[in-house]
Amino acid sequence: MHSIFKSFIIGAAVMASFSCSEKSTDVQSEKPKEVTAKDILGNPAYQAISFGGYRERSRDIQPTVKQLKEDMKILSAMGIRIVRTYNVQLPHASTLLKAIRELKNEDENFEMYVMLGAWIDCKNAWTDLEPDHNVESEQNEGEIERAVELVNQYPDIIKILAVGNEAMVRWATSYFVQPSVILKWVNHLQSLKDAGELPKDLWVTSSDDFSSWGGGDPSYHTDDLMKLAHAVDYVSIHTYPYHNSHYNPDFWRVPVEESKLSELEKVDAAMLRARDFAKMQYDSVANYMKSIGVEKPIHIGETGWSSVSDGFYGDEGSRAADEYKQALYYKHMREWTNEAGISLFYFEAFNEQWKDAANPIGSENHFGLFGLKGEAKFALWDLVDQGIFENLTRDGNPIVKTYNGERDKLLKEVKAPPVKWNQ
Repeated sequence: MHSIFKSFIIGAAVMASFSCSEKSTDVQSEKPKEVTAKDILGNPAYQAISFGGYRERSRDIQPTVKQLKEDMKILSAMGIRIVRTYNVQLPHASTLLKAIRELKNEDENFEMYVMLGAWIDCKNAWTDLEPDHNVESEQNEGEIERAVELVNQYPDIIKILAVGNEAMVRWATSYFVQPSVILKWVNHLQSLKDAGELPKDLWVTSSDDFSSWGGGDPSYHTDDLMKLAHAVDYVSIHTYPYHNSHYNPDFWRVPVEESKLSELEKVDAAMLRARDFAKMQYDSVANYMKSIGVEKPIHIGETGWSSVSDGFYGDEGSRAADEYKQALYYKHMREWTNEAGISLFYFEAFNEQWKDAANPIGSENHFGLFGLKGEAKFALWDLVDQGIFENLTRDGNPIVKTYNGERDKLLKEVKAPPVKWNQ
């Protein structure tokens, strides 16, 4: 299995690095060409990832330009060319854009593009008052204005603008809005493009759960959603087999016919089922879009796999969380989406500990392919072996393997999913 990871991950990084320079460099000037969202989305030479550069347990402590430049160099070394952010309420996104601009000024061949997120809330979101999901927050207008300003300030870097993150899915009980709110702002941004007040090649979307894009409960199939599907430039969906290993576990549990396999064989088979579960959710959205006459690209705005959990996904739950499973999921999803021409904004680049600050081993803190100190998790071990991260650091820490590179020690913590007939 180790050699399989090696051939895949090294090959992908080399392909991305070579193809990027070949695809986006003018032969005469040898400088990067201006590329658009249409050029980079679905192009395996432009690997994508979700990114938050937060190091601390609170977002009150913002990452610096220097820290974000470190992160971008690390991601660039592994072939990442597009990063996704989530809001412009806080300085993080604007600081990141400054960092990328500086890197571009220092090296004219440095390439990194951004899918900029504008956060959308309902009225009373994140307050002690009852959220009103039929009325939008008065903060949304300012968020959109800030996003527009940044796009116009960094048109060479921001190629995609996403209105809302999981803002239409009903389980986001703290803040979700009706599709009409997202539609309103998407139409507003499209009108700015038509008026020449935003770059005409900017792609506008909303990044949301597969179900809110029509792939699940038919109650989501509203006129406003249909209008929204026609209004966006492409559809950005989220799919999480990891979470479904608890909430919808039938696909995850070991079937009786596999019960005599070894532990690792059971895990290997389960991770193929996880990939197929994600494919199924993707196809469900594609089928809905076809049914309403929408022929637009569909890309994956988020999917990922946590390596640690003391809750639903740990030893007493679905047993989904560990670095071996994370590595397999990353490998399978990259292979499928690269071959299919689907952009995959894998969630996420680095661990962030603010998400479950009171619980250091909470699942949400451990979705990164790298740890907080830049430790490369199992999915990236072979890149470390190949010297991809040589001379790169995160906050002064070199990029080294988790578990001190001891594969046997890592595998001792890997457990197969529960067996179906035992449940």
